[in-house]
Amino acid sequence: MEKEILRAEHISKAYGGKQILSDIDFSLKEGELVCLLGVSGVGKTTLFNVLAGLTIPDSGKVWILDSENAFQDITGKSGKLSYMLQKDLLLPHMHVIDNVALPLTLKGMAKKKAREVAAGYFKRFGLAGTEEKYPAQLSGGMRQRAALLRTYLCGNQVALLDEPFSALDTITRASMQEWFLKVTKDLRMSTIFITHDIDEAILISDRIYIMSGSPATLTKEFFIDRPKPRNQAFTMTEEFLSYKKEIRKQLFVDQIAFS
Repeated sequence: MEKEILRAEHISKAYGGKQILSDIDFSLKEGELVCLLGVSGVGKTTLFNVLAGLTIPDSGKVWILDSENAFQDITGKSGKLSYMLQKDLLLPHMHVIDNVALPLTLKGMAKKKAREVAAGYFKRFGLAGTEEKYPAQLSGGMRQRAALLRTYLCGNQVALLDEPFSALDTITRASMQEWFLKVTKDLRMSTIFITHDIDEAILISDRIYIMSGSPATLTKEFFIDRPKPRNQAFTMTEEFLSYKKEIRKQLFVDQIAFS
């Protein structure tokens, strides 16, 4: 069984007197992909900001497993987890390879060496041939691949991905999801992934937490017991539809309970 590497315990947060998060607990194992699934505006990004150390919770702690297999308190400490937003945020004046290598140069690695390290991943991430291009010359899907590679090269144990495929068209998004499953399995990335798309959550997740309410809580946990990587054919199976029905039912129950 894979070891647990991240814990969030009793996380609560309010802004301007309004409670956004209430007593949230969850965990992540090594090599696991966990989705936070909920409607837009429920507080998923606020929780991500707490996990990333960008926002200090009013109560609760975030813990990560260190090199000595002891849990370290990282509450309010940025830079401990990698964080990729919805927008790729590639710098338009820099070549793709320099954008991707940026985390390495910021850590003090010489530019030439950082480029060499980054270049070693371009084929695996489907970016071969784009090294000397500018972001404006890439498609939306390719830009997201570059952004994901940059996130991976941050070198942290856990990656937080905030709806990275939401701006893509349906066909590109489906292609990216299948590619993403392959590359995360290959690299054993430990990932927490925000989405409000039920199909996407079922397709890519090992586990799904349903986030509902105001203030938001985690109301249900679903285990997706299907080998990975998966492909779009899985979305047409009875197994997939069964998961979808159960998740939709939970969201409907939550909507009634919190209305």
